Amino acid sequence: MYAVKLEYQHRTNGPQGRTIDVDTGSMAAAIGKAAREFLKGLDRKERFDANKHGLTIRCDRIEEEVNTTDAQRKSLDAIA
Repeated sequence: MYAVKLEYQHRTNGPQGRTIDVDTGSMAAAIGKAAREFLKGLDRKERFDANKHGLTIRCDRIEEEVNTTDAQRKSLDAIA
């Protein structure tokens, strides 16, 4: 799982953006998926600003807590 932060320079409000959590197998796929989702949420003028000034993209890998929960369940099942 990856946390992808996308940001652009808005014409009046300054830097605008958001962080999107994406569950994919590779960083490249996570960036592509998050960028598509982010751009779909912008209106025409916001997309123009993002294209004009560019997107700042930061991608970080998130450790999955689901795996530890599954491991804890298996160990509890083994004890019982």
